[in-house]
Amino acid sequence: MAQHVLLNNVEHRDLRVCAGHGARLGDAVMGALTFPGEFRSVQAHYPIVFRREPAGGVLPLALFGLEQGCNLFLDGDRWDAGYVPLSMQRHPFLIGIADGDRLVHMDMDHPRVRSAGDNDTPLFDAQGAASPHLEVARSVLLALHDGMAETPAFVDALERLDLLEPFFLDVQLDDGSLNRLAGFHTINEERLAALDGAALERLARDGHLLPAYMVLASASRFRDLIDRLNRRRAAVA
Repeated sequence: MAQHVLLNNVEHRDLRVCAGHGARLGDAVMGALTFPGEFRSVQAHYPIVFRREPAGGVLPLALFGLEQGCNLFLDGDRWDAGYVPLSMQRHPFLIGIADGDRLVHMDMDHPRVRSAGDNDTPLFDAQGAASPHLEVARSVLLALHDGMAETPAFVDALERLDLLEPFFLDVQLDDGSLNRLAGFHTINEERLAALDGAALERLARDGHLLPAYMVLASASRFRDLIDRLNRRRAAVA
């Protein structure tokens, strides 16, 4: 269970974090949150899909695999892609809001958090100042917080124009097994192309047209996911 605390240089002066990658560090996940301003970087490596939340709302995700708990970009302690989404980079930190201020919190139960370790990264220096790693983490958190604030308006624009639709992907792997990806939504390319000039102009003016095209472009990355899964299955056969 997560234990979120406000980070400070008194109580947490000796804490360290493991800054690498690995299943033991929480990276063995099927996907992660992303946001419109990040789509250009994400689509170069991962498919972008949408998930309807049980409590309401729609969230965009970068997909790392085709089944729960499987990150096909995780190769031991190496992340095999040129870009890691900010929502993965930010662990074990998160933003907390107090009196309008955005403050850095930390999940004390996250597997990256350590009390000591020669190969781990300190959060504060000997004088109690934030370490370079913590400064980068703060920048990531602020960018992620601001970026996620863009998402509702983008999703509302897609919903207003009836551009979101559920989809499923049936895949037959090289070993003959059949796999289905379901439970996600994507943008209907034909409906987007059929929009009149006024609708397209409004999407462009509001900054939503380019992210929509990035989602469509990201669909080509499904081929990479399938190839990666075939290679992984063959390696353990």
